Amino acid sequence: MKFAKLAVILSMPLLVSGVAQAKDQAKELKIGLVLTASGHFTVPGTQILHGVETYIRLHGDTVAGRKIVLVIKDAGGMKPEVAKRLTQELLVKDKVDILAGYVLTPNLMSSAPLATATKIPLVDMLAATSSITEKSPYIVRTSFTMQQSAWAMAKWAYSEGIRTAYTLASDYSAGHDVQQEFASVFTAEGGKIVGSVFTPVDTIDYTPFLQRVKDSKPDAIYTFAPPGSNIPTLIKNMKALGFADAGIKILGEGDVTAENQLGATGDAAIGVITSFHYSDAHDSAINKEFVKNFRAHYPDRRPDFAAVGGYDGMHLIYEVLKKTGGDASGDKFIAAAKGMKWEGPSGPVEIDPRTRDIIHNEYIRRVAKVDGELKNVEFKTFEAVKDPGKE
Repeated sequence: MKFAKLAVILSMPLLVSGVAQAKDQAKELKIGLVLTASGHFTVPGTQILHGVETYIRLHGDTVAGRKIVLVIKDAGGMKPEVAKRLTQELLVKDKVDILAGYVLTPNLMSSAPLATATKIPLVDMLAATSSITEKSPYIVRTSFTMQQSAWAMAKWAYSEGIRTAYTLASDYSAGHDVQQEFASVFTAEGGKIVGSVFTPVDTIDYTPFLQRVKDSKPDAIYTFAPPGSNIPTLIKNMKALGFADAGIKILGEGDVTAENQLGATGDAAIGVITSFHYSDAHDSAINKEFVKNFRAHYPDRRPDFAAVGGYDGMHLIYEVLKKTGGDASGDKFIAAAKGMKWEGPSGPVEIDPRTRDIIHNEYIRRVAKVDGELKNVEFKTFEAVKDPGKE
């Protein structure tokens, strides 16, 4: 579904009429969302939008005297030049006050210089490469970094007696980040990486790559592929090749068992262990409220980490505006965001005042069937994990 339609279906309650806009132009605050509504990455783009709208439903569409208006653009996939053009359009034509969204790192990286040139704050709600916040002083992150998840899994894996591992990750910047962090930490702990492979983002059949992994007889495979790629096939291929029977533990970064992948993956995902900052099974009052509202309005979907990135991004925007009295100018926005703390659906979070990255818990989870539904069940917590890529 195109976001042009999504915006009409989902965002109409958030928009004011043309007459009201003319009357109240000084008070409205435009947030430009660069998302994806077509191609392989429609699901995470839609999740961000749903998370944003869930926050607005729960907290109102006006903050510090500013009426929130969403201006939504579809980058159409991993298309950095398109994302850059749309960002420029948001800034020049739509005159947005804040940029936000950005599903994929290349799309955000291409747009970062525009945030710097215009001093417009950019809230990264999903893109996860560590260096993103270094590309502009006006970027703040409410998503995560690949290194946070990989660091936690490497620590846990070695502590559980895993001594050899093979890594498989998608061949783009986020995949390289996650592979490098896992390998670095795992070997520093005393483990050994017996092989590594990077696969095309649009891989249809992982069997040739996975056969090499199986032939290497590692204790575990550690894997990553982004949301919207062919993750269900990746897990099903491992099951078909008999990884479990061969004694190879399946470990992964949290995208691999994201809630909206589990339905398509089915029972092949049971027993897969991942590290991540969010599960819709997380036991907290805030998460239960978030999940209940989300599923009531989008009954065919479950909230995942992308939705939480959108939800937390809106929380950051609202709280900053409260602190600045509605002033969204870049320098004031970023200064107010630094060091901000709150509890979100994933647990306690904080904006690192030095790097503008998010600090949050990383949970080790195992996929299990709970009340007839596949869930990422948390069983160990690494608290307040900063981005290891900048430590």
